[in-house]
Amino acid sequence: MGRLKENRQRINDELRDPEKRKWFSPTMYAVHETIVPAILKRARGNVIDVGCGDMPFKDVIVQVADRYDTIDVERRVPEVKFTGDIHDMKVLPDASYDTAICLEVIEHVPDPFRALRELARVVKPGGYLILSAPHLSRLHEQPHDYYRYTKYGLERAITDAGFDVESIAPSGGLFAFLGHQVSTVLLGAVWHIPVVSRLSFFLNSWLCVRPCVRLDDLLDKEKLFAMGYTVVARKRAPARETAPALAGESPA
Repeated sequence: MGRLKENRQRINDELRDPEKRKWFSPTMYAVHETIVPAILKRARGNVIDVGCGDMPFKDVIVQVADRYDTIDVERRVPEVKFTGDIHDMKVLPDASYDTAICLEVIEHVPDPFRALRELARVVKPGGYLILSAPHLSRLHEQPHDYYRYTKYGLERAITDAGFDVESIAPSGGLFAFLGHQVSTVLLGAVWHIPVVSRLSFFLNSWLCVRPCVRLDDLLDKEKLFAMGYTVVARKRAPARETAPALAGESPA
């Protein structure tokens, strides 16, 4: 297990390019294919990447952002700008960002409803939230792995936090889930061996990633076994207050 964990971190460090990293596993491919279009379509202005980790989508975000800021509970990479808890991001002012991006984070927080309200607080009215969360996943980052989400649960929670949901895109399926375990063990076992790791990465992309993605598309058209979802939502503007009518004045 120590070798697998060490090599998995090495893989993350070496596969910084999102277009290359997606070929690590069927899950990574499926998630990439829903998240990247959402970012390119809706991310704009000042962007905050909440729970940014090692910033796997930085190269995509900076293509469309005027400013790219990051926050996480710890600095996994030196470039993380702010440290803080998603439940209480007091380091970030109200309505300070045009877009908040929160990818594969809310399953790891004890109170996701509070976290979503904090995301709404830092986004300007009319700004966007791009969020992804798992529906089917093994336990990971234990013990801080608390929830899995259906698309209906995500829509309800995000709507209650103050956003209007624009789209919910499913990613992956049962074959992607199973294939991810194969890819993780295969590449994690050999990544420290230079030539073997590159050959294994190539074979994995053709013999595991592509077939699993194709099988999910063919056999689960309703996406009942979706691995997760990517949500695009827009923050509602506050309700406008109307002045009370004066005595004797008829309403317009």
